[in-house]
Amino acid sequence: MTDADKREASRRFIQKWSGKGKEDEDDRSYWLDILQRIMRCDDATDRIEFQKKVIVDGHTKRIDAYIPETKIIIEQKSLGIALDKKIHQSGGIDLTPYEQAKRYNDNLPSSEKARWIVTSNFAEIWVYDMDTREPEKNITKINIKDLQNHYSMLEFLLSKQVKKITEEMELSLKAGELVGKIHDKFLEQYNDPSAKNSQNSLNVLCVRIVFCLYAEDAGLFGAKDAFSKYIEQYHHKDIRLALINLFKVLDTPYKDRPDLYLSEELESFPYCNGGLFANENIIIPKITQEIKDTLIESALFDWSKISPTIFGAVFESTLNPETRRKGGMHYTSIENIHKLIDPLFLDDLKAELEEIRSISVKRTKENKLKQFQDKLAGLKFLDPAAGSGNFLTETYVSLRRLENELIYELHKGQISFNLKESNPIKVSINQFFGIEINDFAVTVAKTALWIAESQMMKETEDVISTHLDFLPLKTHATIIEGNALQLDWNTIINKTQLSYIMGNPPFIGQSMRSKEQANDMQSVFEPFKAGGKLDYVAGWFKKSADYTKGTKIETAFVSSNSICQGESVNLLWELLLSTGVKINFAHTTFVWNSEANDKAHVHCVIVGFSYFDRTTKILFDGNDKKNVLHINGYLSNAPDVFIKNRSKSINKGLAKVVQGSPPADDGRLLLSAQEKEILIKRYPELSKVIKPFIGSREFINDIEYSRYCFWFVNKSPSDYQHIPELMDRFEYIREYRQKSRVDRIRKTADRPFLFTQNRQPETEYLIIPRVSSSSRRYIPIGFLPPDVIASDSVVLVYNASLYDFGIICSNVHNAWMRTVAGRLKSDYRYAPSVYYNFPFPNITNEQKKAIEKTAQGIIDARNLYPTKNLASMYGEKMYLYPELQKAHQLNDKAVMQAYGLSIKDTSEADCVAYLMNMYQELTSK
Repeated sequence: MTDADKREASRRFIQKWSGKGKEDEDDRSYWLDILQRIMRCDDATDRIEFQKKVIVDGHTKRIDAYIPETKIIIEQKSLGIALDKKIHQSGGIDLTPYEQAKRYNDNLPSSEKARWIVTSNFAEIWVYDMDTREPEKNITKINIKDLQNHYSMLEFLLSKQVKKITEEMELSLKAGELVGKIHDKFLEQYNDPSAKNSQNSLNVLCVRIVFCLYAEDAGLFGAKDAFSKYIEQYHHKDIRLALINLFKVLDTPYKDRPDLYLSEELESFPYCNGGLFANENIIIPKITQEIKDTLIESALFDWSKISPTIFGAVFESTLNPETRRKGGMHYTSIENIHKLIDPLFLDDLKAELEEIRSISVKRTKENKLKQFQDKLAGLKFLDPAAGSGNFLTETYVSLRRLENELIYELHKGQISFNLKESNPIKVSINQFFGIEINDFAVTVAKTALWIAESQMMKETEDVISTHLDFLPLKTHATIIEGNALQLDWNTIINKTQLSYIMGNPPFIGQSMRSKEQANDMQSVFEPFKAGGKLDYVAGWFKKSADYTKGTKIETAFVSSNSICQGESVNLLWELLLSTGVKINFAHTTFVWNSEANDKAHVHCVIVGFSYFDRTTKILFDGNDKKNVLHINGYLSNAPDVFIKNRSKSINKGLAKVVQGSPPADDGRLLLSAQEKEILIKRYPELSKVIKPFIGSREFINDIEYSRYCFWFVNKSPSDYQHIPELMDRFEYIREYRQKSRVDRIRKTADRPFLFTQNRQPETEYLIIPRVSSSSRRYIPIGFLPPDVIASDSVVLVYNASLYDFGIICSNVHNAWMRTVAGRLKSDYRYAPSVYYNFPFPNITNEQKKAIEKTAQGIIDARNLYPTKNLASMYGEKMYLYPELQKAHQLNDKAVMQAYGLSIKDTSEADCVAYLMNMYQELTSK
């Protein structure tokens, strides 16, 4: 059975079992399907035992499935049951599926104990390696929807030879470790390792060695161990010259080799072409025995099974991590690449192929397949922030797998290929274009694509049962070294020829940009001033929009979520949408998954856009996918609204909202609780001018006041000039403010006893933390008396009522905040504009009273836990405070009823869309 057969069997399996599966009804059919369809096991019913008996605590229990030959216990659950969730058992205990299977295993005879424990819910298969010290920490997770590319991971079911279940990522990470080792050993031998020519030479040398290691394992060099045996035969001092000779041969066509007087072992190496071995000026340092040993050790690894998509990123991670951070590079996982390329083009291509497959008329089907292959070969892709080429590589692999599927359809239809006249493969890496500022990354990207081309050609060989020659390299991707924001993209590929733009540009915040990057943004956004305030990634959105205007090109980028929040929506999306840009699909905020060694934990969005409207727009929110009519700059299914900074509310008669008072004192007006006690004990008169001081951190985390401040409003500082500690503080503040670059702070230097601005209310007020964790469903807010001084790290609502408290506490207001507020990293950043732009409901007196009642209920529920802070009560385990959770639910219900929304049928996205429609109506008036 060929690999193509197994992929096709896996595809049909996925199609059959997608979205279904009941534990008691379907488990037998499911596992027999895996063994018979995918593993091609003819005697499957004889090799798997269902409902195997086991005695546990004197009671007969049944194992869902057991494979005696490979000693595998299978615990099956229904679709939708989480495999890490504890389930109540008949014995009165709660166990996860693994714990349940392990309990059975503990009661089996030693001869039957499991080598592997498998848990499944029809959508996923989790495999626990029982030959490890902590099996629960050695889990391999197989997602059924990805089985077509990972069917080999199921070989352990019937093969005793499988000692460890691996996947491409694990292999590629191991390969990355080896590359790092090679890199470091060579680096030690350069006279000046920090010199640019040393670094460049070393980068090229590493790429060449890895290509040779891959080529020998993939059979490209003929003999399986051609490269490693070539190295082994030399003394370590002679390997340097041996490598120079080898690289020369690999770059020389056969017809030009007679003049080289080659040895027999060199003559056997093929011509590679492609420019990989062309530069003879790279510096190869002297080679030690340790380097030779490292090369031989690396040759023992099977390089042919690495994923070029992942490996390119891992390879690049051998660079200095600090250099990588300064470049703003983040390495995208395959999963995240498909979050972008699937809705951009791949889903439509897969659907088109499936439609062609369903055609019953043979000649019509064959013609359609050939036309579809021509279509695939005609698509062209640009990644203007190519990095190590993972978007380009995974896109190439995905297109080639589609092409191999259609070749299989044609081949099994007995269409013969005359390989002397034509190659059945039409999709080429010539269709891929990239721009990358890092020269080493450019080389890695090209090499990753060559490796991908080799692997996919091997898969084609399996389909047509015919050998195809990979070397010499006949095609190459056009990946240009340069600054994408300064280059004219038309010089790389004319926009009339391009189909798609994609990638993940650098994530560098506005405040972290270098002078050169700030100039890049200015040139891209000229004459608009938006470039001065936006994160660096926004430059790629603007540059793409300018380049694609007047075309049918579609673009999609992964981005930090900042571009769809706060002021960025006005600065970027109001500008782009006004030129005719349409957002066609988007993923709302998700946590980044990276394959790099120093994983970049970033909260991202994906935005797909063009100058034409797709018939169906798609909005992804986590695992939820929704077809919508419109997507705005906040990535909501709502009209195009742009939330502006306002000095008063869009609603009439609402309370005033401000930031708290800024001290600008370098800490000299502030005191700890201990300092306050010492000073008042020494100078009792200070008790009149020392007040509790509170910011976001103290309000959320403290139960009692932990900080205090000097508050001389309406007090005469001269009455306290006899206190030297106080006078020293005032003098320090005066000098500190005089040195400030901010004019308004310098102007307050002659009043060092006062905060630079006094925004403190004279009556009870409502406090809202400016920064709050994104893990909270509700921002914790509360009432404070006027003698508690609020810092500028909080927002204050003057003269707030219980009604205001209830509205701001509600899931409605929090949903609005999550959409329109800015972020500090992943945390919410509340500002007065969030409140001033929020559409309050038009309510009756009865509805207002109902909200006041539920608001008081929240306060009363908090008071039940006097020893707990708000951080605990509003954390991820809010369920531990059931009275508070219930009080919020009642308040949510009352507020949603005031808006006329159903709490059961209204999602958060629906709620935000409703509010944005209200906002548009209120602001248009």
